Amino acid sequence: MKTLSLAVTCLVATAFCSSLARAENTTLTIESWRTDDIAIWQDKIIPAFEKAHPGISVRFSPTAPTEYNAALNAKLDAGSAGDLITCRPFDASLALYDKHHLVSLNDLPGIDGFSPVAKAAWTTEDGKTTFCVPMASVIHGFIYNADIFTELGLSEPKTNDEFFKVLDAIKKDGRFVPMALGTVDQWEAATMGYQNIGPTYWKGEEARLALVTGKQKLTDEGWVEPYRMLKRWSDYLGYGYKAQTYPDSQNLFTLGRAAIFPAGSWEISLFSQQAQFKLGAFPPPVASAGDTCYISDHPDIGLGLNAVSKNAEAARTFLSWVASEDFPTLYSNALPGFFALSKHPVRLDNELATKFVSWRKDCQSTIRSTYAILSRGTPNLENETWNASANVINGVETPEAAAKRLQSGLDSWYKPAE
Repeated sequence: MKTLSLAVTCLVATAFCSSLARAENTTLTIESWRTDDIAIWQDKIIPAFEKAHPGISVRFSPTAPTEYNAALNAKLDAGSAGDLITCRPFDASLALYDKHHLVSLNDLPGIDGFSPVAKAAWTTEDGKTTFCVPMASVIHGFIYNADIFTELGLSEPKTNDEFFKVLDAIKKDGRFVPMALGTVDQWEAATMGYQNIGPTYWKGEEARLALVTGKQKLTDEGWVEPYRMLKRWSDYLGYGYKAQTYPDSQNLFTLGRAAIFPAGSWEISLFSQQAQFKLGAFPPPVASAGDTCYISDHPDIGLGLNAVSKNAEAARTFLSWVASEDFPTLYSNALPGFFALSKHPVRLDNELATKFVSWRKDCQSTIRSTYAILSRGTPNLENETWNASANVINGVETPEAAAKRLQSGLDSWYKPAE
């Protein structure tokens, strides 16, 4: 009996130890489109979590931004996606929840640390279910080489006339490309072009909601005028911009060969590391002096739980940490230009990031016009806006024709009255 008892004890102990070893060596995988952030996650964010949670390891596994949606959907359908899913805002992630790829996080410890507005980009339309933890928003504007501005005696432009005078002065000098933007990847033309300056013309959130309800059309003047401005940009983008990729544009600017970069605040971290010159930033210029300033202050990134994760408990631990007061200041300073959405106070160390976020005091905020509701059908308005913006800058489609095509595509499947 003693021998049998000892054997059973050993078996139980072995099973317990084996189970404990497995629990203490859980590895989580994060799916993301933020390829630029690998080092920051590996060197700062993940070590901070692992130090506080020694039983869990985390692996950051990004896919190129333009490939992320398709690659992620393929992995989710195949059951091979990571435990944690980096969530794009609004429709793309809502579709994942509707397909049961993401789970409700209503009972997650810490989720009440976000306001309904902060959670809106990752909450069902009835407001009842939040399925991703909000991480950060990004703000659009223009980053510039302050050394070039000083050398040429230029000031930050506040109006469109001043903006184009600055571009003309840089072009006339001849040593620098006035503005670094390529059109081959298309998304930059829309995201840093149309969505950057557009709210100034269509008048922000009120007009975006009017578009959703059908009270406004993409062929209305406020939606066409930004394309006319983009058409003018082509004179200042330098030789070969039609074959210039997004990384090409980044390099052109950080090497000091271009004066202005139409930007999102997500560029701050990379530019602060790579640029060997002083950086400055200004918000989208207004049409005329005295006009209301508008900025795209866009919920950009959240984090959800893969519904079929085999490490759900550990994944929820990570998500709860992201929702805690420990995360926002760490994240916002590890990735300057990503502005935390939680209610917890955040102290920013980066001067340029502080400048971007200061525009919230003087400008009306809105989100990108194509992200909520209007890109659920085919043709997809977000992707079509990429193409239209690049076409207009390239001179192969007029602003009016681009707007008409986009509205016709939207009309083919979207019926606001329904």
